[in-house]
Parts: sequence; structure tokens; C-alpha cells
Amino acid sequence: MRRVARRPAAALVAAVLTAAMTACGSSGDAPAGSDSSAAAPSDKKITVYSGRSENLVKPLLEAFSKQTGIAVETRYAGTSAMATQLLEEGDKSPADVFFAQDAGALGAVAKAGLFVAQPSDVTGKVPEVYRAKSGEWVGVTARARVLVHNPETTPPADLPKSVFELTDAKWKGKVGVAPTNASFQAFVTAVTVQHGEAKAQEFLKGLAANEPQIRDGNAKIMEEVESGKIAVGLINHYYLGELAKEQGKAPDALKSRLHFFPGGDSGALVNIAGVGVLKRAAQDADVRTFVDYLLGAEGQKYFVEKTFEYPVVAGVAAPAFVPALDSLNVPKVDLNDIDDLASTVKLIKDSGLVP
Repeated sequence: MRRVARRPAAALVAAVLTAAMTACGSSGDAPAGSDSSAAAPSDKKITVYSGRSENLVKPLLEAFSKQTGIAVETRYAGTSAMATQLLEEGDKSPADVFFAQDAGALGAVAKAGLFVAQPSDVTGKVPEVYRAKSGEWVGVTARARVLVHNPETTPPADLPKSVFELTDAKWKGKVGVAPTNASFQAFVTAVTVQHGEAKAQEFLKGLAANEPQIRDGNAKIMEEVESGKIAVGLINHYYLGELAKEQGKAPDALKSRLHFFPGGDSGALVNIAGVGVLKRAAQDADVRTFVDYLLGAEGQKYFVEKTFEYPVVAGVAAPAFVPALDSLNVPKVDLNDIDDLASTVKLIKDSGLVP
């Protein structure tokens, strides 16, 4: 089950997001029909804007509809593009739910005042670190940033202790990156939050000068590390599980292994995929049923077993080939703070990683 590569036009995304957030940032009033005094009656239909690819989530949405009788009208695009569309549409958006690939896009939409805070009995299912402080978005799954390597070509003893070491001359031409991918962009935003814009700029320019192997998405990087074409690659952890599934193997039967950067390094960011509920759907019972389903045992097990992501709800086991989520030594970055997508896209473009 392959994720579709994201290819946002960097300059356009930056310009549109900046303009849209300026225009929408003051639109904090709830639209007509969002009376908090009573839940809206069920009409057995919701509209989901999905920044997650159709081949990834469609089977889950179909299972939800079959089980509940609630039809799901879904619009698919890359997470950055879908966030941009929501910001352009503002309160006139037909969307009830935004299902995003990362916290940064959810934060950008929340900053524009388009989400409603979800009730505590929903947000309370998820650890505080994986949800908005305001309750306006909540994580559904977690994913760890890793460096994938093939021990036959890159022994564990040679691996860097920090992601910033990838700008060293020894890694010239050997590192796979996907700079237009939303997960890479969220990672860069986290670097900025943790170390400042100057450090992020220095890292990106150093990486670009080191002649990295640029690919459209993480799946291609994973494949080429496995084949030995690329020495190492910056990806999310679950791509190893996906490749193993494609090849009909157990993950530990692949040549490739995952390197989790130690010591709270920026390269070990754990991000989330999550949902925000638009204000127009604040009291929609069907939307509440949908969010509960994603955070329930069936939804959580789907993402563990089919896409190899970490569950964020207690009682559901993580994929067997990765360390426990609470054992990871992650950077001190609040996911609520990685919402400045426009500035990040500009940094990446200015570095030369994106034409």
C-alpha cells in the first residue's frame, strides 16, 4: 500500500498559505448552524478533506461507512495543498473534517480559526503531546523520523549520531531526501523551532551542497536504499514495513534497517497524522462518530496492521519491528509550534534543494 508522493509547488504554497492565513486569521466566529446548545441531527453523510492518499485511507473509510451507515464524501490532495484549499475557502468550506498527514498543516488551519475545539472525552484518549493544547486537532497515529540504511553498504558503526552530520563530506552524494514531502517539511520546521531559523538554513544549505539524492517521496528512497543504490535516506519509519509487505516478506527479512537518532536529536522527530473538525460541523453527531472510530480499536489497528504507523491510543500494540513509542528519545519540540509551513517551504526553496 504505497503512499502517493507529494509534489507541492514550493513558491505557490508559501505565497498562498501566507496570504490565506492573513485573510482567515480573524475569522474566529462560528458560522451559522454551529449552536453549541444541541447536537445536529444525523443526516448520515460527512465530507472529509484528506491530506492522506486515497489508496491509504479509502479502505478504512469504506469500512466505517459499512459499519455505521454514514456516507463519507472524500476529497484527496497532498496535505499542504489541502490545507491551502481550506484556508482559501475559509468559513465557506464544505468540509466537516480535515484528515492531515502532519501536525504542521493542522496547526496552520487551526491558527486561521477554522477548527472547533473537540470535547475532552475525545482529546483525552490521546497523550497530551500528540494533540493541540486548544483541543482543535487530535493525533490519530504517530510516525518517527529515521535514517534508513543498508548494513551491507553502511555498517551501524558508521552511522551519524545527529542528523546535522549528514552535511559532512563523508556523506556527499549518499543521502536520499524528499524535500517536497510534507514529512520532510515538518521536520525542517521542527529544526527551526528547536534551534532557530539560522541553524535550519545552515543545515539545508549544507545538505544541498552535499549533493543529496533527491526523490519525490519516501517510498522511492526506501526502495533505493534496499537495493543499494542509495547509502542512507531520511524517511518515516513505516516505509520499511510497506516495502516488506510489497515484497511479501517480514520487515526483518529486508536488508535495510532503521536508525533512530539518539539524544533527542532533531532527526528523531515524532510527528502525527491527525484530524481537525471544522466549525460548521461542531455539533454534527456523524462527525463525532467518525472521530471516535479513528481513535477506536478498529481504526487504530487498521493503521498498525495496514500502514505500520504507531497507534496513539492505549491498549493497541505498535508494529513489531519498531521500538515502543514511549521509549524513543525525541527532540524537545512541541507539535503545537510546527505550524509555520510557509516559512519552511521558503527556506527549503532558498537552500537549493527544490528548483
